[in-house]
Amino acid sequence: MANTNNMLKALLGLAVVAGWQNRDKIGEFVKNLGNQPASGDHPAGGLGGLLDSFRKAGLGEKADSWVGTGQNSPVTETEVEKGVGGDVIDELAKQTGLSREELLKRLASVLPNVVDHMTPAGRLPT
Repeated sequence: MANTNNMLKALLGLAVVAGWQNRDKIGEFVKNLGNQPASGDHPAGGLGGLLDSFRKAGLGEKADSWVGTGQNSPVTETEVEKGVGGDVIDELAKQTGLSREELLKRLASVLPNVVDHMTPAGRLPT
């Protein structure tokens, strides 16, 4: 699970720092994570683990909208924190040098579109 948690942090860090303008690079990174062996209770690696975290936090409908082919549901900063986990947010803030508030704001802004871009056919990359 530690390996999956590290992949999740890397994915979120890329999303925050690089932002939407570098979505192609982020997409390639996560596709490569999807090729990593399954571990813990996140069988699909980085992106699958992220979506699982949102589902477990009661935000599955929003996360599923990002994967699906329809409209992406927006996410609030509070929901991002709930879906990602406070400990991951704290660590990413420390690693990026961003304030917790700025990090959550950026994630809320880019996360739905990043996931949507990485799942153009309405499913996780294989």
